[in-house]
Amino acid sequence: MLESQKHLFSLEEGVHYLNCAYMSPLMKSVQEAGIQGMKGKSQPYNVSPEDFFTETNELRNEYARLIDCTDPFRIVTIPSVSYGMATVAKNMKGGKGKNIVVLAEQFPSNVYPWLKIGESKNMEVRSVKARDNTNERGKQWNEDVLAAIDNNTVLVALPHVHWSDGTLFDLKTIRKATKEVGALLVIDGTQSVGALPFSIKEFQPDALICAGYKWLFGPYSIGLAYFGEAFDNGEPLEENWINRLNSEDFSGLVKYSPEYQKGSLRYEVGEHSNFILIPMMLQAIRQLNSWKIQEIQEYAKHLGNPWLEKLKEKGFEIEDSKYRGSHLIGIRKLNLNVNKLQQNLKDHKIFASVRGNSVRLAINVFNEDEDLNEFVKVMGISIS
Repeated sequence: MLESQKHLFSLEEGVHYLNCAYMSPLMKSVQEAGIQGMKGKSQPYNVSPEDFFTETNELRNEYARLIDCTDPFRIVTIPSVSYGMATVAKNMKGGKGKNIVVLAEQFPSNVYPWLKIGESKNMEVRSVKARDNTNERGKQWNEDVLAAIDNNTVLVALPHVHWSDGTLFDLKTIRKATKEVGALLVIDGTQSVGALPFSIKEFQPDALICAGYKWLFGPYSIGLAYFGEAFDNGEPLEENWINRLNSEDFSGLVKYSPEYQKGSLRYEVGEHSNFILIPMMLQAIRQLNSWKIQEIQEYAKHLGNPWLEKLKEKGFEIEDSKYRGSHLIGIRKLNLNVNKLQQNLKDHKIFASVRGNSVRLAINVFNEDEDLNEFVKVMGISIS
């Protein structure tokens, strides 16, 4: 079983960082990869044409392993989730009488594109809200998503787990429902990929879009996207030189090609050969593959479960484990004094996100019992 990896990070003593869902700390090795990348720019005469492709292709291969994808050339680098979702929106079909299914209170980058295209193409955007009752909340939310999909649905855009409370969605069953009506399934994996196993083979999404700076342990302003066969002949957001066929041949760049690179590479952001961000992201994904994602999830489960039971004893409400991951958990209590809690967390150097009358607890491999112990103590004294 995976042991604590706190020694690989530069977290200060006395800090209890339980907020990877907000932003992960950088590993020392990832930081060093970025430093070496910056130093490389100081001597540009050592950068060869091949260097524009080599590490990016290595990143594709590593990420393909991470998400159980057989074709690395379906994976591209992007600057943000919004970029990936905008690419999907540009290439989707639909019109009057059709609908798009999303979740209520879903992260904005996976909502705004659908609101805009829904308005421009006169399509309904169905926002599926969690029911107010907490009994079997996750189960009922999944059922309501399935009920919202009908013969006029053209796209279902969901996360694997909800960003605010960790509710887990049954992507395999939802994929089956979308196939039956010919709808696209687009997943925002930002709050799951890197901590919760995700399989392209199993879930078969049409697109998987992920920011890199959370559970993937990468730097800010880089993400990774998978595009399936539905997007093989689409149009990219931009027309950059490196995404064109034979762009590896620098001497022939002005022999303008009407064809794009193979696979999904047409969708890659311009200047994707970033000599600082790519090495950092590559090092992070290599480390994740070394640990194995299932082991990370098991670490979070083994570490968190005993403390979650203590919170339940204090009257806090936590989703059944069948409908949440072990890395991201929403903790609710109706009489929670939010202002008092936020101050107490700050006073004890505990970093966790407060959302209304709930707290979002995010556990990763740099966390230890001491972090959870302090968190549970503060939660206990914050009940009004």
